[in-house]
Amino acid sequence: MTKIQAPLTEPQLELLQMFARPVDVADWQNIKVIITQYFADKAIEEANKVWDNEGWDNAKIQELLSSHLRTPYKK
Repeated sequence: MTKIQAPLTEPQLELLQMFARPVDVADWQNIKVIITQYFADKAIEEANKVWDNEGWDNAKIQELLSSHLRTPYKK
């Protein structure tokens, strides 16, 4: 099976250029933490928007936690 490669995006190209030189292992670990934290913060920001826009509260969260939303398997 042949996998079709999409062209690299502008951010991917920029990252490749930034890391064209050797990067210390400790520096790379720190960079990964920074990138991960950035995307985690964005996800939390979006979740907070949903929370505010939908008028969610702790009762709604408890309702979601106790809901069984799985699609039943067909026999």
